[in-house]
Amino acid sequence: MFLSSLVVSFALLLPTVQARPKSYAVWAADSGIARGQGNGLDANGAALVSYEHGEFQWGLRLLYELTGNKTYFNYIQTGANNIVFPNGTVHGKYNFTAYSLDPIRTGPTFIYLYKKTSQAKYKTAASVFRSQLNSHPRTGEGQFWHKLMYFNQGWLDGIYMGDVFYTAYTATFDANNATAWSDITAQFQLMFDNTLQTSTAPNDTGLLYHGYDFSHTAVWASPDRGHSPEVWDRALGWYMMALVDVAEMAPANSGQLKPTVLRILNDLAPKIRDAADPKTGVWWLVITQPGRAKNYFESSGTVMFVYALLKAVRLRYIADPDGSIVAAAKKAYKYAIANWVVPNNDGTMSWMNTVSVGSLSGDGSFDYYVNQTVDLNDLKGLAAFVLASLEFEKL
Repeated sequence: MFLSSLVVSFALLLPTVQARPKSYAVWAADSGIARGQGNGLDANGAALVSYEHGEFQWGLRLLYELTGNKTYFNYIQTGANNIVFPNGTVHGKYNFTAYSLDPIRTGPTFIYLYKKTSQAKYKTAASVFRSQLNSHPRTGEGQFWHKLMYFNQGWLDGIYMGDVFYTAYTATFDANNATAWSDITAQFQLMFDNTLQTSTAPNDTGLLYHGYDFSHTAVWASPDRGHSPEVWDRALGWYMMALVDVAEMAPANSGQLKPTVLRILNDLAPKIRDAADPKTGVWWLVITQPGRAKNYFESSGTVMFVYALLKAVRLRYIADPDGSIVAAAKKAYKYAIANWVVPNNDGTMSWMNTVSVGSLSGDGSFDYYVNQTVDLNDLKGLAAFVLASLEFEKL
């Protein structure tokens, strides 16, 4: 009896979504908040610096600016306060010397909060991340390693994790630093040059492999440029989102940054459109192996592409004279809401079919990708769905 009462009492303390909102962006965001996702804490309540949280908070920021609902701003700030001490020190398992780009994706949240509140601790926390980039290991060409433990490897994921922050920080605090702008530009260009599929490649898509090893010592490194063997949808999704977000943030004095990312974006966007499954309109987990046994339609990469394509057209970063790019994004989005959104009895929604992880720590093979766990309510996918929904609802 006591246990039952305790459970009921605890349940009453949890936020709930009482009615299904008309906006899928609002519904997804409110559902994530109701589950306590993206709040700077792990499942045990310990502070956690997580790129997934940074991605979700980016969507909440856009929702707050669109709706004026202070719930979203307060949730962002609570999440940041869970991982930043009052003196600006970042905690929650952040380890500077691990030289990982992943945690840095929470940095744009700190910059946003500093602009809104003028609280010095947020600028200090952002500067901690910026200082990591000063000594972060690089390839001989200057590409940031994805992590110290991945010798000489650049991953598409790292562009979203590191360079969205690098751009936001430079634009806000160091806008006249031509060296920084040139460096950010190089990060995008080097990743593109070293991972682009060539026309002689098997299953050619003209898209980007997951990553590359400049030293050519990884077991998966190709003989020519050291690239990995497959095009993984979410890695490409991270890169595409970084292209449109950085293009939007890049100021007029950022040198070749905006022209470079727009040139890359215009190269990749029609190829992504063409790589979608013709029947469903969505994308395979391993894009280079469409229809192969065990391959499947993956949700996070799909909605990342929807977000990037629709935002690129809306801001006129890419031309869409026949409407085919918007049509492709709309078709994919409609498949997503019909197949991956699940209404729950408490008024929340759940999100399906997001692969839990994709890494180049192993052999980078097709079998590796298709054998990773597929999660329910994985925040990487849910946050991307918020972003895609925001763009779709602006059509």
